[in-house]
Amino acid sequence: MQILQNVVNFLLGLGAAVFVPIIIIIAGLIVKMKVKDAISAGITLGVAFSGMSMLISYMTGAITPAAEAMAKSTGISLPITDGGWTTMSTISWSWPWAFLMFPLVIGINIVMLIIKQTDTFNADLWNVWGKIFTAVGAYYITKSVVIAFIIAAVQIVLELKNADFHQHRIEKLSGIPGVTCTHKMAFLAAPMYPIDCVLRKIPALNKSFDADDLKEKVGIFAENHILGFILGVIFGIIARYDVAGILTLGIQCSTALTLFPVISKYFMQALEPISNAVSEFMQAKFNDRELFVGLDWPFLGGSNEIWLAVIWTIPVTLVMSFFLPGNEILPFAGIINIAIAVPAYFVCKGNIIRMIIQCTIFAPVFLWVGTAFAPFVTELANTTGAVALESGQMISNSSIDGPIITYALAHIAQIVDGNFIPIVIFAVWFVCFVFYSRSLIKEKKADMASGN
Repeated sequence: MQILQNVVNFLLGLGAAVFVPIIIIIAGLIVKMKVKDAISAGITLGVAFSGMSMLISYMTGAITPAAEAMAKSTGISLPITDGGWTTMSTISWSWPWAFLMFPLVIGINIVMLIIKQTDTFNADLWNVWGKIFTAVGAYYITKSVVIAFIIAAVQIVLELKNADFHQHRIEKLSGIPGVTCTHKMAFLAAPMYPIDCVLRKIPALNKSFDADDLKEKVGIFAENHILGFILGVIFGIIARYDVAGILTLGIQCSTALTLFPVISKYFMQALEPISNAVSEFMQAKFNDRELFVGLDWPFLGGSNEIWLAVIWTIPVTLVMSFFLPGNEILPFAGIINIAIAVPAYFVCKGNIIRMIIQCTIFAPVFLWVGTAFAPFVTELANTTGAVALESGQMISNSSIDGPIITYALAHIAQIVDGNFIPIVIFAVWFVCFVFYSRSLIKEKKADMASGN
């Protein structure tokens, strides 16, 4: 058991930019890709992951000081430290039972593939920590490892089904065939769906309005480098920077928005040969079946709509954190909230205006859930020593992926104590999930019938 844990810890220590390409290379060889092609695709994917990670870190490093300056100017103090997803990952993996999540994820995926309950092969094993994070919450409520893993198993099944339903729309949006997203952040698209149904009934919002449409409306001011510069300058002014600081932040934001689509091309370059090989392999084994590769969100990073929504959400979340009843977390490390923009992108099909509305509506949810998880995360951090905290300091994340279902699943066992709120939240989410899934299936059938 200790040997297995050491192996898992070693692989995780390599980082996503190394770990995920290794999984992809192995998968490529299994589906009979040429060795040189599999290695080339894997390394290219590693380059893409590293590039995306560097850009997000660069953008976070530029924006966070501005957010801190805005917070200082208000004089408001919130007690929970925002550690971001990296700190949450570190703390999650410090749970003594964390390494057992790997065989659970792989085992459930294999069984569901065999019994034809999913068409997704989940290659995103790096984000196993997301299941551990939910399990940790369940464990600290129930004190039962078994219940924690049962909760995690439910999440794993739902992630695979969610990836199946989303695949066709993701392929249309990204232009990359044979891939889908198995990240739990996509769960938020379900409760966004009924709101989007209402928004689409408004004539002005029921039209195509993606990044390309924006360029047609405002010309050069919608170009990535110009738009990034303008937004950076606005943040600098709000943060009360001097002229040099304002212009520097403008160039930094311009750089990030300009390079995101560039990095995204490497995901396409890496994933297309893998996708084709998997499709050919499955056609040989199962003539009537198509298999999809489930991945983390960064292959969608070339979508300008996502970054526009992310940038919009930064000041919205920050301002809300000052005045939102029940919130105790100050968003810093999680201020670049991909987890709200990606599901909005899915459900709104890239319509920027509807995405911005959805992000504004759901921003408070992330703050509330971040506040709710602070006791569990802090206790685990103190127990294991995974993160050094000062006496009385609490830590959490202001951008927890799939916040609604993560909260519901982790807290659902509280029903035995008379707290029915988590199970009601889960029931509402599940109803939204069913109706949203049906709309995705209907869309796929309609497109196939029309040849799209």
